[in-house]
Amino acid sequence: MIFHLLLTKSTRKTFRAPKMESDKEGGETAIQVSTPVKRTPKLARGGGSTTFFQPQDPRESTPGSSNDSTRPVRSVPAPEKKLTLFALRLAVLEKAASGLGTLAFIWATVVLLGGFAIFVSRMDFWVVTVILVSEGARIFSRSHELEWQHQSTWTLARSGSNSFRMISSSSRFLWRALKALFNPLSAVEPEHDQDRQIRENAAKAKEFQKKLVRYQTMRAWHAPEVPLLPYSGWVFLSKNISRWLSWLQIVSAFNCIALSLFRLIVQDYGKVDKEEKHNRGPALNLFYSVALTEATLFLVEKIYWTYKISHHKLLERVSTECNLGADGLITIRRFFYDAYSRCVEGSIFDGIRMDLVSFAEELLDSAFLDEQYIAVRILQKLVRRNNTLSVETVRKIETNTRVIERLVEMLNWKASEEQEIRKAAAEILTELAHKHHSALRVAGIPGAMESISSLLNKSHQNFSYDYSEFNLLGLLMLKRLARDHDNCFKIGNTRRLLPRVIEFTSDAQRIFQNELVLDSRIKTINRSLKVVKMLVETSGSAGKILREEISNIVITVSNMRNILEYGHREIKLQRLAIEVLTGLAMDENAKERIASTGGVIRLLFSIFSSPGVEEESSVRTEAGECIAMLALESQLNCSLILKKVDVSKLVDVLGDRYLRLNALRILRNLCAYSGDECSSQLKGVVAAMPSVLKITMNLEERDKLLEVAIGLTYQICKFTSTSNPEYFIIQLGESHISEENYVETLIKILSKYEHPSLEVPRIRRFVVLQATWMMENHKHFVKLFNQFDIRNLLERVGDTTSDLECFHVFSGSVGISRHRENLSTLVEKALEHLFGGSCSK
Repeated sequence: MIFHLLLTKSTRKTFRAPKMESDKEGGETAIQVSTPVKRTPKLARGGGSTTFFQPQDPRESTPGSSNDSTRPVRSVPAPEKKLTLFALRLAVLEKAASGLGTLAFIWATVVLLGGFAIFVSRMDFWVVTVILVSEGARIFSRSHELEWQHQSTWTLARSGSNSFRMISSSSRFLWRALKALFNPLSAVEPEHDQDRQIRENAAKAKEFQKKLVRYQTMRAWHAPEVPLLPYSGWVFLSKNISRWLSWLQIVSAFNCIALSLFRLIVQDYGKVDKEEKHNRGPALNLFYSVALTEATLFLVEKIYWTYKISHHKLLERVSTECNLGADGLITIRRFFYDAYSRCVEGSIFDGIRMDLVSFAEELLDSAFLDEQYIAVRILQKLVRRNNTLSVETVRKIETNTRVIERLVEMLNWKASEEQEIRKAAAEILTELAHKHHSALRVAGIPGAMESISSLLNKSHQNFSYDYSEFNLLGLLMLKRLARDHDNCFKIGNTRRLLPRVIEFTSDAQRIFQNELVLDSRIKTINRSLKVVKMLVETSGSAGKILREEISNIVITVSNMRNILEYGHREIKLQRLAIEVLTGLAMDENAKERIASTGGVIRLLFSIFSSPGVEEESSVRTEAGECIAMLALESQLNCSLILKKVDVSKLVDVLGDRYLRLNALRILRNLCAYSGDECSSQLKGVVAAMPSVLKITMNLEERDKLLEVAIGLTYQICKFTSTSNPEYFIIQLGESHISEENYVETLIKILSKYEHPSLEVPRIRRFVVLQATWMMENHKHFVKLFNQFDIRNLLERVGDTTSDLECFHVFSGSVGISRHRENLSTLVEKALEHLFGGSCSK
């Protein structure tokens, strides 16, 4: 067995797999960190959005901001653990057989042929010699077969893996022979379903194998098809050599068993002297017993292999449990051979430390496309959310920065033969971006945004495949990354990224009027709109910069207008386009640019006021909010709106429970910011007073309605105070509301909100303004307010004022568009009117 040891030593250097490196980028503690996302969900149904007219409650959870790592994860054993355990058991049998073979070789060469060579009978001499030669041939063929098997799995590019088929076919032959020995009828049984399933799986994986062949043979030889000798035909192809080696092992094992049993049974060791009688016989018996045991262990290993692989379908089962798809069998086979090789060549425990994720991570750094392709396919299947092990897979990937960097690098590959690798890498990163903490790691890779931007290329140049799939993946990745405030800033700073995203919303007329348009094109517009919407709703200084940059792209507003005009069959896209315009309207310059773009105001009002089914109420609500935002603090926009909008129609929709909130907002802003030159056009607004008073007196109405209703009441009272000072008193009477009841209602509302409210941050301001106007223009209200002890209420309001109440709208928790007067100043004025001009009285 010295010969065997030398072979083993040299073989280790040839096909030892690379060692698995431990993660160096942090552990579970790093995963627990989560940065809050500054995003507020839309509540469009039944009363509009809370995104802009009220701040975000920091206590509320927002989509995408949850810390996924803190969620309880059900512990599921990895299916590949069955393979590594199987490899360990095979290695135990293999090493046990090799150890006995070493003992038999040493015993025969040193004791029998060395010590008793001249005394051993001719029969035993040749039997021992034949057994040694057979065992040497078996060990030689076994070591080289393992080397070839392992190499074939790392450069696999052939139909069905010939090495595996050879082992399986020869082992199945042995298995069937044993069955036939104990059950003769089994030899004539028809083909089993298991064998049929093997053939079906091989057929399903055919395309995948062809891809691997194409990847491997671009720059190198295809290992199984290498001709070892010139003009030798199929005989000396490497894949056929492996077949001869495999059969040689089985024949050698049977030969050793037959010869050993024959000599152990006969035990005719020839005539010996008395002094030699007690040594030669036991020595020969020991050799034959060891040789018999070694060959038997080898056959047991073959039978166990066949039972688990062919009969029990271990590889197929693991592939199914891992959800690797039709081509997963080849991947699982490569993983198993690698684990088995580690167990045989090193410690038997080396293989059980392997898992599919680490195996794929090692292959990612390979220089061969076929190995890179298998790596991304494994990760692509395992990170999908319908996979029970997806959470653990994502955790392992995100702790390895090198893997993420490699995947990001693959996004830039544009060669046609690299198409599927690039796509799989994009899908993996998209799934990583779905988890908040993983998204931060992806975005933190230098050049990540530029690589994602390369997926959004719409040009056919350098592309010989369908680029729309990459566009969709790039937009989905951006959408998931944009859930984080810092990522939005990075997106905005990436050169040419914003224009590329906006370009996907172009050609609305051609797309929406074509009934044969591809669904992928509609989906692309949908995702691009979602990305832009999330960017324009970003809070803080980053949001201000993004809104300015997006509005400066000359096609942004016109693209949104075209979607509104031609997307009547795509309600969801219309709503997204309106939300984009609403977000842009928070920028002062963009607000006037939107209103000045031809057709935008008309289309928004048409959508808002047109009757529709209940399912369309959300888009109508968003249109109303957008108009209200455009009118906010913009005299120019108010003038444009009044020229194109019939105010009476706004008054008419106050009876619609879905639209009245935003109708009130629009009317209030028109009254507040139109200017004196629009007085004649605002006369229709006063007709809303009865409806507004009715809403105010119904304290069971939602607080948002009460807030805006009181704000509009104040604006109408201001508008009519010069021409008809008694209009308010008259409307109270015609609405059958006594002055005492109205004052009492205002007191109740002020008492309810002794502290600022996140939901209705302007309600105290509007109540104070209305009460001040009433006391200033109708002195008898001073007495009524004193009867209800408004002084204490006003003083409590003055002591609890907050910066929260100083803004018209909010971007997340950041206030935008500050009121001209602080609430504390308004409270002082109210107290002055209450005490006849002096707060000290």
